[in-house]
Amino acid sequence: MPGSYLLDTNIAIAVLESEVDLQSQQGSRFGAYLNTIVLGELLFGAENSQRVQKNRLRIETLAAVCPVLPCDAETARQYGRVRKALLDKGRPIPENDLWIAASARRYGLILATRDGHFDYVDDLMTETW
Repeated sequence: MPGSYLLDTNIAIAVLESEVDLQSQQGSRFGAYLNTIVLGELLFGAENSQRVQKNRLRIETLAAVCPVLPCDAETARQYGRVRKALLDKGRPIPENDLWIAASARRYGLILATRDGHFDYVDDLMTETW
């Protein structure tokens, strides 16, 4: 998946709010993905909103454009490595972000994010959008 991105939750929200235009990011080898953790965070936001149905529909539309990658055994192995390395550095990050970083590493994707704490994760490609 060279040239492809895993969207962090904050970027997925920016796409939903039309702050980020995925079409302007597209090139011949561009691809954008979500993972189950990001999808869960988005759906929680929808459930916790005043417009539950409308927000669910927007999220489903995004998931149709950005395939949702599963959390599998290799993702779990990456999670263990990432969490231990950050523990050793004394640089913990939020639990869901550990899984998001593990997923990006597992699938060899660039993590599109606005969170600087991902810089502490070794062997993680990030890009600020």
